[in-house]
Amino acid sequence: MSLNPMSRRQALTQTSLWLGAAVTVNQLAPPVRATEAQPTVKTPRPFLFSLNTATIQGQKLGLEKQIQIAGAAGYDAIEPWLSSIEDYVKAGGKLADLKKQIADLGLTVESAIGFAEWLVDDDARRAKGLERARHDMELVAQLGGKRIAAPPVGATEVASVELGKVADRYRALLEIGDHSGVVPELELWGFSKSIGHLWECVAVAVQCGHPRACVLADIFHLYKSGSDYRGLALLSGTGAPVIHLNDYPANPPREKVDDSYRTYPGDGVSPLGDILRLLRETGGSRVLSLEVFNRTYWQQDALVVARTGLAKMKRVVATSE
Repeated sequence: MSLNPMSRRQALTQTSLWLGAAVTVNQLAPPVRATEAQPTVKTPRPFLFSLNTATIQGQKLGLEKQIQIAGAAGYDAIEPWLSSIEDYVKAGGKLADLKKQIADLGLTVESAIGFAEWLVDDDARRAKGLERARHDMELVAQLGGKRIAAPPVGATEVASVELGKVADRYRALLEIGDHSGVVPELELWGFSKSIGHLWECVAVAVQCGHPRACVLADIFHLYKSGSDYRGLALLSGTGAPVIHLNDYPANPPREKVDDSYRTYPGDGVSPLGDILRLLRETGGSRVLSLEVFNRTYWQQDALVVARTGLAKMKRVVATSE
């Protein structure tokens, strides 16, 4: 079917209008550059590497030197002990200066190690323990620290503490931390009769009902307690933000092994590859903090120990991918 002359003229006129409109729009629209850089979303690293200062504790260097060594060795963070922070202050040091030194070296204080008696049954001792915890958290906060370990100090030989009471006491500790911004991490001690298993720590953290409750796990203590590491699959990066990384030998047997037998990651028989894969699969970013109490390492140059430890940490992480 053909169009009549008038229909053809109308059609041509309408087509011209469409084309003119298209040209006008194209002239007004900004040019599209195929090569224009698009904003990138920075994916958080699954693991940060931290140096727990116990690893070089035997060299008796003092906190300031320990921090310098962590920076020189290439760590992301440092995990100091409260005793070393107090020694620094008693010697006239200012925590504001130390905080700046930490930042200048590109380090953060992801966690710290304290020993407040927050769990004991004795009311007076526990009250003093909570005040001690408040004091410790304030010191950590002045360094820009985020967390502090909360092990079952003073209650390791007590097997009769009900988990409900432990949860209540842990919540009280967390509420103290709310004031300073420092989060107490419920630390697993594998030799403890009160909360010596991973499942007990997880139950307490869940039961306490505080939004910042979390567990501090340790490869050696998981082994010492007989806890199955697969339980870590229930804990996200928020539920277990810090992991003490180390290894242990096949001998002596689990019942007789103690902290002094800890070795560099990868130098023992721990299933670190499986553990790290599991942690990566659960998601989030975690801090792997090297904590070994090996007396042999304490006899060596501290920087050599720190560098060796970091290299071995990175190696086990790489082989677990």
